[in-house]
Amino acid sequence: MDKKQLYDGLSQLQHELKAAAEQVAHLQQEIASVIEHDAEVEIENQHLREHLQELQKAAPDRSNGAIELSKSKLNLENLYEEGFHVCPTYYGQRRVNDEPCLFCQDIIYGER
Repeated sequence: MDKKQLYDGLSQLQHELKAAAEQVAHLQQEIASVIEHDAEVEIENQHLREHLQELQKAAPDRSNGAIELSKSKLNLENLYEEGFHVCPTYYGQRRVNDEPCLFCQDIIYGER
């Protein structure tokens, strides 16, 4: 191996090492970002659990999941269960494949 090939090989290796170091630095930044986001989600999750516990303590009669509905809301629930929208946006239209509709559920079960 002559000196030029040796120098070129060393130069190429140096270039590859620099690229690998940049890639490692980028991955390290990405991992730090993911860890930070994970910590934020954990804190938010804990706050939501605490809030849920407070809500369950405040309304023990609803803790079993049973909600007393008025007669009119029972009628809306029956229509919804039969496959029809009861929300103002799609009222009276059939729900495609009985997909759930958050707007309808909010009308029926929401706190008003």
